[in-house]
Amino acid sequence: MNHSVLSPKLDVRYGSNAAPGGCIACGDSASLPYLEAPDRFHGRSEVYRLLRCPSCSLVWLDRPPLPSEMGQHYGPDYDRSVAAAGEEPERWAGRYKVLAKHRSSGAILDLGCSAGGFLGGLRRPDWKLYGVEMSDSVARKARARCGAQVFVGDILDAPFAPESFDVITCFHVFEHLYQPREVLARVADWLKPGGIFYAMMPNIDSAGCRIFGSHWYALELPRHLFHFSPNSLRILAESVGLSEVSVTTNREVFIEKSTRYMTDDLLRNVGIRRTPLATSSRPGLPFRLLRKAFRITALPVMNALAALAGDGESIHAIFRKPAKDRA
Repeated sequence: MNHSVLSPKLDVRYGSNAAPGGCIACGDSASLPYLEAPDRFHGRSEVYRLLRCPSCSLVWLDRPPLPSEMGQHYGPDYDRSVAAAGEEPERWAGRYKVLAKHRSSGAILDLGCSAGGFLGGLRRPDWKLYGVEMSDSVARKARARCGAQVFVGDILDAPFAPESFDVITCFHVFEHLYQPREVLARVADWLKPGGIFYAMMPNIDSAGCRIFGSHWYALELPRHLFHFSPNSLRILAESVGLSEVSVTTNREVFIEKSTRYMTDDLLRNVGIRRTPLATSSRPGLPFRLLRKAFRITALPVMNALAALAGDGESIHAIFRKPAKDRA
């Protein structure tokens, strides 16, 4: 996900007790403290606070950085790690499989399309490819890679006509948005009747979050502004007129990186400061061999045990715009 899909013109902060006008999903005006944590990815010390809606379980960042300030919380190290993940073919295989169950052709829009990693696998005559990307240079890469028509700018500024798309996708972008409700309402407007919205994002009610707490890798503070559960996402989607097709969770505990954050804190407490994950160098061969052994032997067992603690760490959601009633 490129951080440029945020809303650079928006200049608001959430208040200390609740989101303006109440929870953006269910409207409850109350909120409860959830947890506090720093930006562990960059190894910074400023602590951020998360609040939770007592009614629907939506979690949001209290007093997030202004959009004009947010760039410093991403940076080239973050963008490089995201770009590398987007170039892994196995990252997209499951998503194509899911998409094929619902649509095999039509006009598809990828929100936060980056360099076109996902759209590139759909480059064939039966698909018309569109994307939204704030970075002009990255958008050019997407166009060259898959021939997509890519709007450069904020999602809410994209000039697409109502009922333009059969499919809209949003993979690990939604949690970065300052205005997810407004974006989802725009998605509902852009979809054709019967069209689908396919989204993925971290699950704040997952086993991984319960196990690791403030050290859970997918918190990504302060880059993740909203943290959804299946319940809060359903409520938000229904509030803009989308109907649930399926909302499931997949196991993705982030054990290695979350454990790394815990170890960093333990070492810091005894006066040892490690290089932050953002700038750490590629590990040497001995460590890589140990890591591979861990992934083959212990990791599957640990993932299985995590299932006892709760749902999976990644929400996979599909919503549909209802078809128009025939006269």
